[in-house]
Amino acid sequence: MSEQIPVQDVTPPSAKNASVDLYASREKIYTRAFTGLFRNLRLAGGALLFLLFFGTVWLSWNGRQAVWWNLPERKFHIFSATYWPQDFMLLSWLLIICAFGLFFITVFAGRVWCGYTCPQSVFTWVFMWAEKVTEGDRNQRMKLDKQPISGKKLGRKAAKHGIWIGVSLLTAITFVGYFTPIRDLVIEIFTGEASGWAYFWIGFFTLATYGNAGYLREQVCIYMCPYARFQSVMFDQDTLIVSYDPRRGESRGPRKKDADYKAQGLGDCIDCKMCVQVCPTGIDIRDGLQIECIGCAACIDACDDIMDKMNYPKGLISYTTEHNLSGRKTHLLRPRLIGYAVALVAMIGLFAWAVANRPLVELDVLKDRVLFRENERGHIENVYTLKIMNKAQRDMTYVITADGLDGLVYEGKREVRALAGEVYSFPVELSIAPEKLPSSANNIVFHVQSADDPSIKNDADSRFIGPSVR
Repeated sequence: MSEQIPVQDVTPPSAKNASVDLYASREKIYTRAFTGLFRNLRLAGGALLFLLFFGTVWLSWNGRQAVWWNLPERKFHIFSATYWPQDFMLLSWLLIICAFGLFFITVFAGRVWCGYTCPQSVFTWVFMWAEKVTEGDRNQRMKLDKQPISGKKLGRKAAKHGIWIGVSLLTAITFVGYFTPIRDLVIEIFTGEASGWAYFWIGFFTLATYGNAGYLREQVCIYMCPYARFQSVMFDQDTLIVSYDPRRGESRGPRKKDADYKAQGLGDCIDCKMCVQVCPTGIDIRDGLQIECIGCAACIDACDDIMDKMNYPKGLISYTTEHNLSGRKTHLLRPRLIGYAVALVAMIGLFAWAVANRPLVELDVLKDRVLFRENERGHIENVYTLKIMNKAQRDMTYVITADGLDGLVYEGKREVRALAGEVYSFPVELSIAPEKLPSSANNIVFHVQSADDPSIKNDADSRFIGPSVR
């Protein structure tokens, strides 16, 4: 059995035996600009997300907006497919798949979703960039906030808030544009012809983006986001997390670049606090894994840059596991990760099958309130209203039949034409001789099939009611 390598207590002396005020006011976080590999990955991921969000809404498909959630008509257009409220089960499956995908990536690599692709994080980084270009880097912003009100200070603050509001307004218009065709929406907004609801939701999402990314920032991640609360349940000792290596870094302390620091009893950490200054949630990663850490790896980039300048090996702060930190072997494949992977692959496969085999026609049958009546031939007759929903992207001709009882007579339209996306309603009558009724309540089935494409078909069950049979 391998000997456990002891890990030093790296809690700052000032924090030991100190009381904590649970209701302490928030301290503003001033982040420092930095560069590095993980920053570049985050920029690339953010740029892709921005391109998808702001660009997709402007795409056209067959004369309409490619992605358009048309709530008044209850049609949800996604490129070549149109989904209806009856297809919302697919949305439930999609959300479950996303949840399991999040569980899988969390077990494997911690909170990389938070650090790289969460909208709250992405927009927060954009807003922090706006602060830097208008007010300067960390020290300049701290100095500016302490200065008395002046024209220069007001100008810099106004420029910052102008960018914030501009980004927030653009985000809100784009979001609303997924529910109202954006080309018309943009014109109507600036000509005053948009609906009151459009102005309300644009104002709401502008304020939400401005408040969340401009002011709340890390408070959303720490206190409001439920993911921060249940992530620890999915972590294990083989999960990749952003961690500081105390075996290599302790004891901390400043030193000259070429000094023999090991002779002084020092580790590789020069206690520059750069890892703290670049952290968007303001934590010290050297204190260990914390709920506030969003896994953005900003501290890794900052620390690696310092290690380069000191001619020390990189990786004092890195993506690693608790097993690695304690000198044991990391197990990449483990039952929980494999279980999530298998479940995820199975659900994605079933979801793809369900989407590919989604019926392009829906048939609803509404029976008349009059249970039955006798027609002029002395037959028992039931009246129904059929609703055919054409989910295809083209006009279709449908053939309607009914069966379930021997001698059942269909009276009404046998062939109807429905426009693309139309719900076509029409009445039909079914009748049967009384002596052929096996019971007072009988199961029947209506069938609808496309005359243009026989593979497009569907069925709907109903009941045929008659008098009591003795």
